[in-house]
Amino acid sequence: MAAYSYSTSSSELSTPRSSSPSSVISRSSTATTISKRMSISQRRISGFDPLSAVNMDHVEAAMKAAALDSFKGYAQNNYGTVQQYRTTDYVPKNSAGGYQVLREPAWNKGTSFSPDERISKNLTGLIPHVLESLETQCQRAMRMINSRGTNIDKYLYLSTLKQQNTDLFYRLMIDNVAQLMPLVYTPTIGDVCLQYSTLYTHPEALYISIKQRKSIATILRNWPYPDPSIAVVTDGSRILGLGDLGVNGVGIPIGKLALYTGAAGIHPEKTLPIVLDCGTANEENLRDPLYLGLRQKRVSPEVALEFMDEFMAAVKEVYPNMLVQFEDFETEKAFQYLERYKQEKCFNDDIQGTGAVVLAGYMGAVNLSGVPIEDQRLVFMGAGSAGVGVAKQVMEFYTRRGLSEQQARDKFWLVDTKGLVTKDRGDRLAEHKKIFARTDNNGHQFSTLEAVIEYVKPTALVGLTATFGVFTESVVRALKVSVDAGGLGRRPILFPLSNPLTKAECTFEQAITWTEGTAIFASGSPFSPFTTKNMDSVTTYYPNQGNNVYIFPGLGLGAILAKTTRVTDSMVYTSAAALAGCLNSEEIRMGLIYPKIERVRDASVVVAREVMKTARREGVSTLPEETWVEWEEWGDVALTAWIKKQVYDPKW
Repeated sequence: MAAYSYSTSSSELSTPRSSSPSSVISRSSTATTISKRMSISQRRISGFDPLSAVNMDHVEAAMKAAALDSFKGYAQNNYGTVQQYRTTDYVPKNSAGGYQVLREPAWNKGTSFSPDERISKNLTGLIPHVLESLETQCQRAMRMINSRGTNIDKYLYLSTLKQQNTDLFYRLMIDNVAQLMPLVYTPTIGDVCLQYSTLYTHPEALYISIKQRKSIATILRNWPYPDPSIAVVTDGSRILGLGDLGVNGVGIPIGKLALYTGAAGIHPEKTLPIVLDCGTANEENLRDPLYLGLRQKRVSPEVALEFMDEFMAAVKEVYPNMLVQFEDFETEKAFQYLERYKQEKCFNDDIQGTGAVVLAGYMGAVNLSGVPIEDQRLVFMGAGSAGVGVAKQVMEFYTRRGLSEQQARDKFWLVDTKGLVTKDRGDRLAEHKKIFARTDNNGHQFSTLEAVIEYVKPTALVGLTATFGVFTESVVRALKVSVDAGGLGRRPILFPLSNPLTKAECTFEQAITWTEGTAIFASGSPFSPFTTKNMDSVTTYYPNQGNNVYIFPGLGLGAILAKTTRVTDSMVYTSAAALAGCLNSEEIRMGLIYPKIERVRDASVVVAREVMKTARREGVSTLPEETWVEWEEWGDVALTAWIKKQVYDPKW
């Protein structure tokens, strides 16, 4: 069979119409050329990989993501109702025995059960034959914690301990608060949330999916401890400075409620952590086969609002006396929900709690700064829910000192990612930013923080940006220059408040170094003292941590004990003023503006007491009249003693 070499190129086709002597003459040479070309082409084809131009990793990732999408093709607007056909029967404490006791963390005493308890509860042989005090068990636990190599490992040990022995966990935390609070909450909790679906071993909260939105009341009733006093609820849409973590954000309510107990003594059985699972915009979570939340895009704000309305209605039905604290909702929703439910028994710690703790620190800082109130000017780097919430709280500091609302507002300049927030900037401002948008800039726009500082010449700089290092050396030195220009003896106020440490606007050492030790410093995350040596003198500077734990536990405790119908703005302001007045003489000599963290429970009692008194004055306390009459007769001593009797203090 003859074989032919040919080309499909039109320039090389020979047809009767195109035949000519010259083409006949050249046919032999053309055929030789074509044969050589085909030989080369065949060699190329034999080594050609048709998939070489395709990114197979991307294809594989897309296929895995498609396989994980279990809701593809289903209607997303139909919701069934969970029908439960029996109630859960729990063994009462007085009749529990053996492992029923040991496996219930609220009843377990470990090796501290008395000989009589071991006999009456059938524990003989189930625990080592040794009788230990709670203090000895704490020593063992601290040795275990200190043997762990990473903060995550330490957190996991503490989490396991809490699930085994509630009293031991909280005794340990109360007695070692400075060391353990950063493990139970920020900064460690941020890393825990990022890995929550991988680290998960046991449930610690209520997980309410929007897929079961018609059954919220049923889910609430499934919580094993009756009549909780306080719930911390999040939808995971803005966790710390980490963004949308979806259901992984449940670590925040869990950690926060541990602080309500450790820092204020609210009984652990009266706390309820909740995550509302509305999906997530986090692509990494959606691709993670271990992700524990709904594997779908976050629902629209309109649908989320409907879901929140249903949640709040269910709370009112099932637990009408429970205080609800909103936590880590994205900015627009945070303000919207706070305004929408302000007549309910709720508050938002990101907005009001952060504002109050910063206000308390600012009150102390103003006293130390040497700058008169009329000369104070504040620049806020960050105009989200926390930034605007803090600015509103600090603004009240000035209105309560005789300034009009407009005069107080004029002391604030807010900066976001686009620069100074002004009415004529040309972009569409979020609703919550409009209150502080400047109108006196004469058409000039300032796009950088440095430019704003040069223009404003502030006395205080507050950071709530969740952007590490945004307070550069040039920024901090410019702040000092603007303060120094006002006269001798003046000190700049510098508050880099973002959490966790990896998001801090600057460090304590940088602040001290760049201001020659004059800065009045408060941060959101913990820093160690900083010591400088100059010739023969040694100076140690002590940082302040403007941690919300100084406010929300006491505020919550006061609202619960006063049996308030809602949380008023005055109650929040009072919590700040009470905290500012908590410092003892030693702390004042150290230059602190917050009490030492070891005294956080003392501070919470004072905050709770003043919040209760404000609730009484505002008419939102439902405590019996005769109770208030007694306290009003005997004063703070009687009320303080009563509060201390109500709080949880684990001892055996």
